[in-house]
Amino acid sequence: MPKIIKDLNVVEDSWQVWRDTESLPTSGGYIVPLALWQAHKDALLALGDIAVFLASDQSPKLLGADINSFAVIAVDFPKFADGRGFSYGRELREQHGFTGELRAIGDFMRDQLYFLKRCGFNSFALQSDELDEALASFNDFSDAYQPSIDQALPIFRRR
Repeated sequence: MPKIIKDLNVVEDSWQVWRDTESLPTSGGYIVPLALWQAHKDALLALGDIAVFLASDQSPKLLGADINSFAVIAVDFPKFADGRGFSYGRELREQHGFTGELRAIGDFMRDQLYFLKRCGFNSFALQSDELDEALASFNDFSDAYQPSIDQALPIFRRR
């Protein structure tokens, strides 16, 4: 079973990413594309545990009232230079009140983990097998000046 970083621990991943937008998985335990969810919601619900992922050009607003019915929402990073997913993480947490697992999938780097966490992500499916080493990146910086999901008060208010 593959492993991920979740809540600052390396754990086994019980979810699989289903990237096919035409056919349905045969069981639960999959993170499916938003387009597949929108087209086959009832059939997917019948499978059991289903989560959804947003592509980099799909706003969380497209999830509508379904946002808080998911245990996991993933955001797909198509290339490490695409930063829209960072904004989607903040939007899901701050504007939509999503409290479930927010997972980063796709092409992002270990160096981005600290900043993804600040934007509300708590789960990371890295393409690297060096997850224990990647955990160290959450301590790359001892503090941050600006407020974010993980620290609501700016540094001048904490002094």
